Amino acid sequence: MKFLDEAKIFVRAGDGGSGCVSFRREKSVPRGGPDGGDGGKGGDVVVECVANLNTLIDFRYHQHFKAASGRRGSGRNRTGAGGLDLVVSVPPGTEILDEDRTRTIADMVRPGDRRVVAAGGDRGFGNAHFASSTNRGPRRAEPGRPGEERWVWLRLKLIADAGLVGLPNAGKSTLLGAVSRASPKAAPYPFTTLHPHLGVAFEDHAPIVFADLPGLIEDAHAGAGLGTKFLGHVERCRVLIHLVDATMGDVAQSYATVRRELEAYGAGLADKPEIVVLNKCDALSDADIAEGKAALGGAARARVLGLSGLTGLGMDELVRTVRSALERCPQPAPAAEGALP
Repeated sequence: MKFLDEAKIFVRAGDGGSGCVSFRREKSVPRGGPDGGDGGKGGDVVVECVANLNTLIDFRYHQHFKAASGRRGSGRNRTGAGGLDLVVSVPPGTEILDEDRTRTIADMVRPGDRRVVAAGGDRGFGNAHFASSTNRGPRRAEPGRPGEERWVWLRLKLIADAGLVGLPNAGKSTLLGAVSRASPKAAPYPFTTLHPHLGVAFEDHAPIVFADLPGLIEDAHAGAGLGTKFLGHVERCRVLIHLVDATMGDVAQSYATVRRELEAYGAGLADKPEIVVLNKCDALSDADIAEGKAALGGAARARVLGLSGLTGLGMDELVRTVRSALERCPQPAPAAEGALP
């Protein structure tokens, strides 16, 4: 299945049914009076968060969603049937934005979350509704109100416990494959990940979800490379695992480049708990590893783990460290929702 994390869709609620003009006509009931029923309410378009989705790929081929309209009323005070709601399923972590992306309509975080994004039109009253002591035979009925329609953006931000960040070719995909059962692309030549990948590791039978995110380059926060497209996924991660390639000439500079991008992007990324990792230690001698850890630790002002995604060196220590960090940080709160117009 292809990964798609952004889609624009058109939603239109159903129109309300029109009221009916009708009069009771029975031989034994003279002057029976008005008996026109009301129309039915139009169906809503509802966005629902479901657990078994992890991409927005379905919206590449289906962009228009329309709920059913209400039926018109009929005689004998019969109300028209209401239109059925249309439910649009999205994966956890999906934000619903208005057309110009300036306002968040809803943030669908937990499975079962629901939000009406287009309300169905109200029903029209039949002539029985307008009968009074001074107007015994009204010939007036209302049309149904039109349903709401709008364009909205869906933006998926993957929900993961720990996100792997770093420069391209820092070994994030290889590390994800070593720590979990995920199978992202890994090869002995330079390339960059184009789509996020998720993997699950277990520590004391408790699952930890890891996210392998595309590599960041300088000016990623301003749109260079794939930065702004995928930095949003980092917002959902509770802990960041910052990978630095041990074979790079200046590990401190590599670390500083990614940190600058996280700080420039904002959204609290620079404030998240961070685990600093010197990766690809299998390619260095013990003396070079110690020198790299010292340089990286001085730049990060934190303890540095020495790992190798290729050989599996230090994987157990990494999982334990992540579990400990997760226990110390709170669950993320959903983004503030804007009111529907």
